[in-house]
Amino acid sequence: MKKILMTSLISLILASSVSAGTDGENSLSKKNSGHVKDCFENLNRATFKLNQVLDSVIFEPVAKTYRILPSPVRAGTSNTLDNLSTLLTIPNNILQGEFKKAGINTGRFIVNTTVGVVGLFDVAKKIGFPGYEKEDYGQTLGAMGVGAGCYIVLPVLGPSTVRDTVGSFANVLGGDVWYNVTVANNTQHFSDFDYYASRLGTGIDFRAKNIDSLNNLEKNSMDFYASVRSLYLQDRQQKIANSNSITETQNDSDWEEIETQ
Repeated sequence: MKKILMTSLISLILASSVSAGTDGENSLSKKNSGHVKDCFENLNRATFKLNQVLDSVIFEPVAKTYRILPSPVRAGTSNTLDNLSTLLTIPNNILQGEFKKAGINTGRFIVNTTVGVVGLFDVAKKIGFPGYEKEDYGQTLGAMGVGAGCYIVLPVLGPSTVRDTVGSFANVLGGDVWYNVTVANNTQHFSDFDYYASRLGTGIDFRAKNIDSLNNLEKNSMDFYASVRSLYLQDRQQKIANSNSITETQNDSDWEEIETQ
């Protein structure tokens, strides 16, 4: 059933990309960095406002509470979440033909999971492994030349595109390797709670790292919605192109370190 759903979704993204890209303005891939249309702007702005309300009532207060925790605890949590995300990055390295990076990330995962106590400590970094670059199925589709389609704002999840939304389904259905390896196979190291807590923790960790940056961006933006849209699309293009350049609004690492000064 999952395979049928994934096939249907990928077919939809391909069809959307072709139709949206006929005017030469909707493609956003490694081969083409053209403009991405905001086809559903009115709906997107309404969803964006809803997300702002949810953020102010739920997510930002939780993130602020999380920031009160001692720095070593937050660093260890972030390291553990990054280590688990390696299991999503490795298959995408392979799909993009980046076999060397896949090998490096496999080694990173083994070292950090064992010596680093399930990733609590980033031992791989300390012994000289290259910097970790996250990959997902949306990036892989872009690297394969699939256009972005229209810009979309998803409830709770935030900015996306048609292509990245389909990639998100793939992340959920096919990318949760660690769940299958640990929970489904009953290794007794992880439970269902650990799995869902890790997904929630990733969002909280991200929000906590960006409280000040996003507040500054909102304060200094004439149109906060447009600023977030621009930031997201620049970030995605850099990741697809594996670029190390720095844009006006963020550096080369991730959404996690947004520069707004």
